[in-house]
Formats: sequence, C-alpha cells, structure tokens
Amino acid sequence: MLVLSRKKGEWIRLGDGIGLEIIPIGKGVVSLGIKAPEDVLILRSELAKAAEQTNKAASLKFLRQVLPSLTSRLKFKS
Repeated sequence: MLVLSRKKGEWIRLGDGIGLEIIPIGKGVVSLGIKAPEDVLILRSELAKAAEQTNKAASLKFLRQVLPSLTSRLKFKS
C-alpha cells in the first residue's frame, strides 16, 4: 500500500484521467474529490461489499432453486 500525505487542495493522480483532490480535513474525516472518466466505476467500499454479497446470494439462489429444475428437464443419451 502506498501512503501519501497531502494538504487541502492538493491532488493525487491515478493513471490516465483519474485524480483525487483533498478537500476539507477535520473532525477525523477527510473528504476527497474524485475526477474520473464517465466509464470508470467508483464505489465506496461498503457499497462494493454489499453488491458482492447480493451477487453471491443471487448465485446461490440460482444454484439451489433454478439449476436443479433445469437439469431434471435434460435428457441424456448413453
């Protein structure tokens, strides 16, 4: 992990077209301004984790409910 110290108004550049600006700092919170191309997905970690859990739950539901009924309809020739 790269750890950088920045002051209010300073920027960090990430690759091509992505930049982070330090906005106000205070009361244990740092605000970041993010500039990125429209096709770059930006998610807070808690939202990314929630989406991952939702996707896992949907996959398990498919495996438990839908897949057995599909496989029972298949006819295998030996």
